[in-house]
Amino acid sequence: MLLSGLIFAAESAASEISEAISEAASGVESVTSEATLGDAVDVIVENPNQTFSVLGELFGNIGKSFVAMLPKIIFAAVVLIIGIIIAKLTLFVLSKGLSKTKLDLTVTKFTTQISKIVLYVLLITIVLSLLGIPSTSIVTVIGTAGVAIGLALQSSLSNVAGGFLLMINKPFKIGDYIITNGVEGTVSQISILYTRLDSITNQAVFIPNGMAVNATIVNNNGNENRRLEMLFSISYEDDFKKAKSVIEKVLDENEGILHELPNLVVMKEHGASSIVILVRSWCRSSEYWDVYFDLNEKVRAAFIENDIEIPFNQLDVHLDS
Repeated sequence: MLLSGLIFAAESAASEISEAISEAASGVESVTSEATLGDAVDVIVENPNQTFSVLGELFGNIGKSFVAMLPKIIFAAVVLIIGIIIAKLTLFVLSKGLSKTKLDLTVTKFTTQISKIVLYVLLITIVLSLLGIPSTSIVTVIGTAGVAIGLALQSSLSNVAGGFLLMINKPFKIGDYIITNGVEGTVSQISILYTRLDSITNQAVFIPNGMAVNATIVNNNGNENRRLEMLFSISYEDDFKKAKSVIEKVLDENEGILHELPNLVVMKEHGASSIVILVRSWCRSSEYWDVYFDLNEKVRAAFIENDIEIPFNQLDVHLDS
């Protein structure tokens, strides 16, 4: 093994240097057990030939050990390169295979990420074993490192656990528009530690999975259909029944409205300066905002066409002389 060879060479060289120093010290003044570091340096400086001889032998032993291990190093490097290629091909095939199943895109990407970590850890273990490092030592190091990392990154572990819970409970999936922890956006990625949202303004928002699991989540795409609720105002001088029929006609002509489900157009309240009309209708969750904005435009245009006034707040001031 390269590591054991280097350690043996270093120990041999250190022993020889120590003997050379002792021999050199016997030829000059006696070096006692209470000698300082400066005395030892003086001895080495006064006997440069022996010192360089021992150092030369040390580097020679290191070079011999490296040459002896060179075939193993080359073989391990080849295995590493081939292993990386095989791992990438495996992940590619796995991703393609999962994409053809009925599993959600969220589960597919999460499974691919876990498989990538497992494959590369296995590859590193194999390469280190080829270099002569005992597999038991590798497992011990990995276990110790895992414990140390776990203690140092307790919050991250809660995020990892949160990621698994998101896969199991599925409160949302990739492509859903959600509101949680004071932010909202379309879910674009669910990784081991974080969930990524793309906001309406195309900002990337990263939410730790631990927070996502424990927070209230509003999933706007959780159901296939979604109900629109809109308010329109008309003046007190206008005919409510006429305005109601105009709105119903706009709803009937809108292709985004689900006509098999009932619409509701009623007088909600008598406002301070207008009559408020409540409109409820149904549409596909994925088309919610398109239908919402389209109805706003079409109802306003229909009101103007039918001479229905859209009021605004007015204040009458009476002055007493």
